[in-house]
Amino acid sequence: MNRFLPWLAAAALSLCAAGASAQTKAELAARIVKLQQPDIDSMARGIAGDTAQRVLQAAGQALQNVPPEKREALGKQIQADVKAFYDDISVNLRDSASRQAPTTIGPMLEERLSEDELKQVAAWLESSAAKKFLQMGGDMQTQMSRKLVEDTRASIEPKMKALEQTLQKRFSAAAAAAGSAPAASAPAKPASAPAAKAPAKK
Repeated sequence: MNRFLPWLAAAALSLCAAGASAQTKAELAARIVKLQQPDIDSMARGIAGDTAQRVLQAAGQALQNVPPEKREALGKQIQADVKAFYDDISVNLRDSASRQAPTTIGPMLEERLSEDELKQVAAWLESSAAKKFLQMGGDMQTQMSRKLVEDTRASIEPKMKALEQTLQKRFSAAAAAAGSAPAASAPAKPASAPAAKAPAKK
């Protein structure tokens, strides 16, 4: 019986060590997620911004149907509405991201990285070099975007103009076809005549 005691003690220590290691990995993952919070917030703002931009673009297209003398005032109202919309959803998205990150990113970090790797990542993110590098992210993206626009403008602008002309032709053709459709279809569809008498029944 006594000869089994060392084995049981070793097994117990092994289980305790495994539990401590798992807990350590969870803590390290949570630490990394916390360090990534600025990027998580930025992602949420990006989603809100993209959504608001799509709304603004759609509103801008609809604004072309408004009489010219009313467009400026209405445009300002629309911009204010979209900004309020952005402010509202960006808060919701940020709060949701903060709730979801620990249970989404945390388990992925625990599963795919070893404890030693988690320690290395955490140490890197907490280093002054990493903080400086991450702070440069926005500037690097801005500079790169500007350079891309400058470098490709000459080749892309003619293609954009050609696309606009093609789309304008398609819209014009569709509008012309729609305008001539009733006259062409009336003789072929006598059943549609009662619909014209509908106002007389009021």
